Amino acid sequence: MDSTDSEAADPPRSPVVRGSHPLGPAALMDGVGAVAALGALAQEHRLALFRLLVQAGPDGMAAGAIAEALGVPNSSLSFHLAQLSRAGLISQERQHRSLIYRADYPAMNALVGYLLENCCGGAGCMPEAACGPADAALSRQRKSA
Repeated sequence: MDSTDSEAADPPRSPVVRGSHPLGPAALMDGVGAVAALGALAQEHRLALFRLLVQAGPDGMAAGAIAEALGVPNSSLSFHLAQLSRAGLISQERQHRSLIYRADYPAMNALVGYLLENCCGGAGCMPEAACGPADAALSRQRKSA
């Protein structure tokens, strides 16, 4: 067996590493995971899709509703959903005959945390805040992409 066979057999690696954080249990991200997540978001339709799922909150959205909201054909939507799922930014759950997609808030927070990890040389220039479905104040202030 050559190296390509063993690489193909490995399952996809999640960019989010569950671990400990000085402030308690948290999702942590490494550089490889951050590149995967940012790469998945570096496309206009996927970015809009992820933002839509973040706005939808913990209830998520059915694939048909996502396609309608974004005006994206189902075949393209499937591709974009798969890219975001492989990057660990969204989850999928079957509910009866529908597939429900949700933003993975711990993964999103881990990405933002990784990007801001050494912000301002560690001087604490930004308040620590985790994002989640309950953080509606900011979403009311900023509606555009």
